[in-house]
Amino acid sequence: MKEKIPRSCGTHDGTFHADEVTACALLLLFNLIDQDKIFRTRDLAQLSQCEYVCDVGGVYDPSSKLFDHHQVDYQGPMSSAGMILKYLENQKYLKPREYSFLNHSLIMGVDAHDNGKDPLIPGYCSFSHVVSNFTPIHYDCTEQEQNAAFHLALNFVFEHLKRLWERFQYTHSCREIVEKCMKEHQNCLIFDKNLPWLEIFFELNGKNHPALFVIMPSGSHWKLRGIPPSYEDRMKVRIPLPKNWAGLLEDDLKKASQIPGAIFCHKGRFISVWETKEDAMKALEYTLKYTEENESDNRFWQDYQRRIAG
Repeated sequence: MKEKIPRSCGTHDGTFHADEVTACALLLLFNLIDQDKIFRTRDLAQLSQCEYVCDVGGVYDPSSKLFDHHQVDYQGPMSSAGMILKYLENQKYLKPREYSFLNHSLIMGVDAHDNGKDPLIPGYCSFSHVVSNFTPIHYDCTEQEQNAAFHLALNFVFEHLKRLWERFQYTHSCREIVEKCMKEHQNCLIFDKNLPWLEIFFELNGKNHPALFVIMPSGSHWKLRGIPPSYEDRMKVRIPLPKNWAGLLEDDLKKASQIPGAIFCHKGRFISVWETKEDAMKALEYTLKYTEENESDNRFWQDYQRRIAG
C-alpha cells in the first residue's frame, strides 16, 4: 500500500459544486492542504493516496479524513463542506463560537443547497448558485477546462472565506471596547471611532441592556442610530427617530430639527447623520423629547422613564 501524499486532497472530477469547492477552500484557509495537491478523480486507487478525500468515495470517517455524504448509511444534513467545518472544530482549529459563525454565515446554506433543501425563490441567487456559474458553459468541455474552472471557483471561495474570517476576527477584537462602553453608558452607547458593535453587543446580553441609541463617527461625520430590540429583530429599533425627520436631507432636516449640522435621516427612522458629535448629541436630546411627547406608550421608553425616575 502506497503512503499518502501529505497535504493532498482528493475530490471527484467532472462538474463541480459549491460543497466540495468550499470544503477544499476551508482546508486551504486553515493551511492543511496545498492547492497544487488537489486531485480531481474518481479512481479509488488515486484517492487512497490522498490525505483528505471530499465528496467522493462513499465514506464519512473523520478519523480517516474521509468526508463523503452520498452513501445510504449517512442521513445527516451536512455536505462535504459541513463535514470539513465540523472536522475543523473537532480538531480545535475552530472554537465553538468561530464554528458557529462560519456555519451560519455560509456553510449551512451550502449544505442545504447541495442536499436539495434550500428554497427555490425566483430572482434569488445563493452563494452556491454563484459558484455553479464558474462551471464551463459547454457540456462537452475538456477535462482541462473543467479543472481550470474548478480552480477559478476555488480561488473565489477561498477569498470569500478569508474575508469572512478576517472580518470575524476584527469584529471580536473590538469586544473589550464595546463591553466597556456598555458598562459606562446606560441610555446611549457613545464610541469615539467607527467599529462593529451590534453582534458583540447582543453576545454580551445586549437584549437586556437598557441603551436605546448609538452615537459614533461615520466617515467625517457622526451618526445617531437606534438600537434593535434583539439580534433576531435587528431590522427594527427600540425607539425610532422623530417621524417629522423621515427621509429628510440637509436644509429640510436642519429646519425640522433646528440643528445646524443636520445631513440626513433615513426614511426608516433608524439612522441619521450629523456633521459633528455635538450635533448628534443634540439630535439624541431632540429624539428623547419627541418620544416623550409622541410615543410614550413604547415599552422601551417606559423602561427608560422608570430608570431615570428611580
